[in-house]
Amino acid sequence: MATLIDTNILLRSVQPDHPMHLTAVRALEVLMKQEEPLFVAVQNIAEFWTAATRPIANNGLGFTIEEAQAELRKIETFFQILTESTASYAAWKALLIERRVSGVQAHDARLTSVMKAYGVPRIVTFNVADFTRYPDIEVVHPDKVSAG
Repeated sequence: MATLIDTNILLRSVQPDHPMHLTAVRALEVLMKQEEPLFVAVQNIAEFWTAATRPIANNGLGFTIEEAQAELRKIETFFQILTESTASYAAWKALLIERRVSGVQAHDARLTSVMKAYGVPRIVTFNVADFTRYPDIEVVHPDKVSAG
């Protein structure tokens, strides 16, 4: 099944000392072995870059530009990149109103709208609760990714 990989999975997969690292890596390994299409949105890449290059003291990973660039190349190798479109923008606006989305949750609505525009039915994320308001997508915690 086509699947969008959320930013938190990308970030944890490059943090070997993080408690969620193995869970993120295992989920990605299982999904890649299934040879189903895996996607990230441009928004995921922007969020990844922002967190990766932010100083550790400011809740970032403290990567240099070169380190972040190397990780970005890996992301581009493993995942298809979904861009935004007029259709995803219209879907996003509709979700904001229909689901009464406000504040930072507008980012999750944006990812959901890109998924809908491209027909991607599933997202893998550590933040399952953030996406439960969108019943037309399947939200999967990486612990629940199975080989079957």
